[in-house]
Amino acid sequence: MASANHREAARELIATIDDDVANRLLKGAVDLHVHSGPSTMPRQVDHFQAVEEAAAAGMRGIMFKDHHYSVAPFIPIMDRVLGHLGVAMYGGLVLNNSTGGLNPFVVDAQLKQGARLVWMPTAQSANHIRSSHRKTRLASNVQLKPSPGITVVDSYGEILDVVKEILDSIAEFDAILSSGHLHVWEIWKLFHEAKKRGVKRLLVNHPMYGLHFTYEDIAEMAEFGAHIEQSACLYVDSRFNVYSPQELKEHIEAAGVAHSSIGSDLGQVDNPTPVEGMRQAIKLCLALGFSEDDVRLMVRDNPARLIGLDIE
Repeated sequence: MASANHREAARELIATIDDDVANRLLKGAVDLHVHSGPSTMPRQVDHFQAVEEAAAAGMRGIMFKDHHYSVAPFIPIMDRVLGHLGVAMYGGLVLNNSTGGLNPFVVDAQLKQGARLVWMPTAQSANHIRSSHRKTRLASNVQLKPSPGITVVDSYGEILDVVKEILDSIAEFDAILSSGHLHVWEIWKLFHEAKKRGVKRLLVNHPMYGLHFTYEDIAEMAEFGAHIEQSACLYVDSRFNVYSPQELKEHIEAAGVAHSSIGSDLGQVDNPTPVEGMRQAIKLCLALGFSEDDVRLMVRDNPARLIGLDIE
């Protein structure tokens, strides 16, 4: 999957920035895209280790994301054991078939158990399944029971009633709505309906990776009020690297720093840890000409605002 040339280019740029600079900017960072374990897929770190490593780096918060179960109900237990480390811990729900799909009863229960983010379908979305037929985009490395592809629209392109019910619950709890791995056309429909129903926190994850966004889509989505998160794993020294450093700069600039954040999207085996991925992403952004203030916005302030943390 990784491009050797892009990965080497990232390594070279990352090496030009001192660790001390990156470590300073990592303090207070909030990573809203951590794939720790246990999981159906092999993970490099478990949830406890992810928190411990984040605390050692001085990070402020992390969001656990698993495609097939919600970590949200376990956060109170984890907080009892790890709360003294000072890292805010969050869980959310991905609406794949393995978690109930587009089920408003599951969403309601999870939000009442503390879920702060609801991702639309990812690995089991119709777009993901279509985009993965050659294993070049959004491929899964685990073989689960075959799943029908999920879409949020009916045959006329209108948002399903059950999705409207889910959006009402997200609005009620002021949670974050993520576009998941839907197609950009579905996302536009979904976000317009969400905003109409009072959802205030809109998130697009890795828009150029498998979601079929154009640069114009990114710019218009940011202007619409959505938060655009770039996945560090797609740009740094990772086996998931598929974009050049210059493309990272272009992807960020399409939305603008004020509307952008960086999440690690890491935790997989044979990859940097989430903390190391964030450190590399910080270095890469600095090497690409983004200022320290820009980077601080993208790794600290913007994700903190999105999740509802006060800006320190």
